Amino acid sequence: MNDQAADRSRGHCSGSAAGMVQHRIVGGHTAAPNSIRYLVSLKSTSGQHFCGGSLVHRYWVLTAAHKSRMRILAGDYKVNIFEGTEQYAKPRILVIHPLYNRSTNNADIMLIKVPQNRCSKVTSGLQGTGVAEGHVCRVSGWGYNSLEGGQVPVTLRTVTVPIVSTARCNSSDSFNGNITANMICAGYSTGGKDACKGDSGGPLVCDRRIYGVVSWGNGCGDAKFPGVYTAVSRFRRWIDQTIYGSYLRCFKPWR
Repeated sequence: MNDQAADRSRGHCSGSAAGMVQHRIVGGHTAAPNSIRYLVSLKSTSGQHFCGGSLVHRYWVLTAAHKSRMRILAGDYKVNIFEGTEQYAKPRILVIHPLYNRSTNNADIMLIKVPQNRCSKVTSGLQGTGVAEGHVCRVSGWGYNSLEGGQVPVTLRTVTVPIVSTARCNSSDSFNGNITANMICAGYSTGGKDACKGDSGGPLVCDRRIYGVVSWGNGCGDAKFPGVYTAVSRFRRWIDQTIYGSYLRCFKPWR
């Protein structure tokens, strides 16, 4: 590991929620109410938000790899304010990808089985192919709006960021070879817009499909260091096999 990649954790969801570095949206704006209904909040048993996730099936949430005791909150918009749309669930099964490496954040992806979702919308689908450089995508979440802490937004926030080529992201001026084939990068060359503390596990959405899962970075909104996401297309077979299991042939996977 080189010094430039020292800040590997995007507050990644492994370990306990208490004391966790929580990365959240930088340079974005408040999302419209009920506009991102597939996004869920992962909360500690004390009710503290520590990571995001996405409803990709009525029984399954996609997020980053973690082992925390948690509750899952769907249908939320304003943190810690009851709005009548919330639905709490306790995880039934946690399935961390077998190749997950906490040191490198490779294969930083997990599925959580929950009781049937009744109130929140499932995302349009998962992408099975890569995404071109420059394509503008969206990442959303709750929490601090700068690396130094800033204000804790009560309301869900969102920001758009363009895809960055692996060659640029892996250059000596950036992550210097630490980006694996299972990762994609997104951010502006001028910096200022990014996922940050607390967004780990949330979706990178392009054309209404999930292309990435917020994973790690070096700072937040740094011009030299785009945000790093787990590439969903690399794990599509594993996701489908985990969700559908022996019934895979009976269902049509997302296209």
